[in-house]
Amino acid sequence: MLQPKKTRYRRSQKGRMKGSAQRGNQLAFGSFGIKVLDSAWLTGRQIEAARQAITRHMKREGQLWIRIFPDKPITKKPAEVRMGKGKGSPEGFVAPVTPGRIIMEVEGVSYQTAMEALRLGAQKLPVQAKIIVRRDYSETE
Repeated sequence: MLQPKKTRYRRSQKGRMKGSAQRGNQLAFGSFGIKVLDSAWLTGRQIEAARQAITRHMKREGQLWIRIFPDKPITKKPAEVRMGKGKGSPEGFVAPVTPGRIIMEVEGVSYQTAMEALRLGAQKLPVQAKIIVRRDYSETE
């Protein structure tokens, strides 16, 4: 599961996710990608589930890039605990994503294979997503 080796601070504030992605919103490595259309926190488990679905369908051909990393610690208080008494203990890590962010890219497989693989991967995520293709992509490559 994806998580940082060490963090500067054990607990972080929630923060706000307003607006659309200002960085990471262009294809950088592959010819196909998954673009997120909602704001959400993606956990390491969700990212890993999408990765497995994509690589299984591609039968380990081509290459996959994961463009996000869960490095924001999320805390949780135990069940049936009263208000106050401080912030809860860290439970896991998430990657905050905003609309327009490209989270995965694929290269080295046919158009049909890439489309189906990314569709299966996008199903594993708790956000609306669309599959995008590089503007100068041609099937002959």
